[in-house]
Amino acid sequence: MKQVVQVCIGKAATPVGTLAHTRQGQREHSAFAYTDSWLHHAGRFEVSPDLPLLAGHQVRRAPAKADSVFHGALADTAPDAWGRRVMARAHAKRRKQDPTLGALTEMDYLCAVDDFSRVGALRLTDSAGQCLQTAEEGHRRTPPLLELAHIYSASRSVEMSQETAQDLLYLQGKGTSLGGMRPKCTVLDEDGHLAIGKFPSISDQRSVTRGEVLALHLAQMAGIQVPPSRVAVVGETPVAVIRRFDRTPDHGRIPYLSAASVLQASRDDDHAYTELADAIRTRSPQPTQDVQQLWRRMVFNLLITNVDDHLQNLGFLHQGQGFWSLAPAFDLNPFPDKERESKTWLSPEQGPITSIDMLLQAAPYFSLTPAQANATLAQVVDAVGAWRTVARSPAVGLSAHELTDFADAFEHGALQAAHHHLGR
Repeated sequence: MKQVVQVCIGKAATPVGTLAHTRQGQREHSAFAYTDSWLHHAGRFEVSPDLPLLAGHQVRRAPAKADSVFHGALADTAPDAWGRRVMARAHAKRRKQDPTLGALTEMDYLCAVDDFSRVGALRLTDSAGQCLQTAEEGHRRTPPLLELAHIYSASRSVEMSQETAQDLLYLQGKGTSLGGMRPKCTVLDEDGHLAIGKFPSISDQRSVTRGEVLALHLAQMAGIQVPPSRVAVVGETPVAVIRRFDRTPDHGRIPYLSAASVLQASRDDDHAYTELADAIRTRSPQPTQDVQQLWRRMVFNLLITNVDDHLQNLGFLHQGQGFWSLAPAFDLNPFPDKERESKTWLSPEQGPITSIDMLLQAAPYFSLTPAQANATLAQVVDAVGAWRTVARSPAVGLSAHELTDFADAFEHGALQAAHHHLGR
């Protein structure tokens, strides 16, 4: 079975190439070919590191079962685990009514994402040039913030395996590509800006949504670039509302790549921040600034016990002329119940990050002098040290008894070691 779609880019839907997907039994592969018009376009660039600007078809097979059958930038626009869960449930219900329906292919998942909210700037169209999963002129499928209660109710039904066909129809295509199994939805904020609404899960043992907004506010205090975020209370339910950073105020689309795509990394392989620093030096228009920012984020992740720092949770935005810079930080979550060990290694030789000493020794690799490293560390330590005050602020809204749930993520030996190093 073969499916073919056209790939365009940006608000103007400029043609970029053709994407073909083939399934033979259980085996799937894809092939991408740039259009001649894109290869000769004044603003052309490689839309993905594994798609050099060459004529002809470039074939992609998943290196491992956990990997995508699509090239990096295209895989980054596919639905995340939550979006796939919703789509798979809906398809299963349809197959009960029509047993002749085949299983969903990876192309089915890729094409099911709402065009208006698809991550980054790549868009899919049919042979007539009509964008897939788009609404009629003057309408949008992306719900406004006012519908958060409806979205949350439908999402909770899915988590409890009590969803109706109407729940699934409402949720389909509204998932994002920015990671994880947790229930979420793309929404239009009150000012019309695209945002992500993240909901509590039925398995949560603490207020995870408030915890993520807390981490984002602390990160900003620590000198880390983050998208605006806040807690919106729906009934009595705290929802994290986080602005999308891959859009301009007029809904222009900014090309996006995950760090996994930049490194062309298989999910089964271990990769390191030093590899990312090397990639930044060859791709960023401000490499020194970006590698220093990367080190700052590594320190912050250690001190708030954010151990979910895998390569899908770090991204890059296109700056023009083929240059890519670090995107704002996202998916920052304190994990008080986890060991303080990074998912992405410091370097291939040193392994996961487990201490401040490791980071300080590596600071020169990230273009920091000892004085600069100490100044950065001091700013991050001061921000993390204020976590109780920020947590109780109206912007986050944790209650006094909820602070205990998060204390182990912020108050620990690594923070004490940082204070000792700074002579405090």
